[in-house]
Amino acid sequence: MAAQSHPTRTLHVAFLLFGVGLLAVVAIFVLAALGHTAPWLWAVSMAFPTGLALALVHVIRRR
Repeated sequence: MAAQSHPTRTLHVAFLLFGVGLLAVVAIFVLAALGHTAPWLWAVSMAFPTGLALALVHVIRRR
């Protein structure tokens, strides 16, 4: 069976979660440097490892 040449919906969702999580981590550091806090950003930052894990699952399932 030939491998797909275009990304699937799973990979798009993984990239979206990874990007949102990465932005949240950056925002946490920027706010900390400014002396502010936003506790809800810690929950949003969990999208970072979730997106990474989903991308890894996608890659493993394609093989």
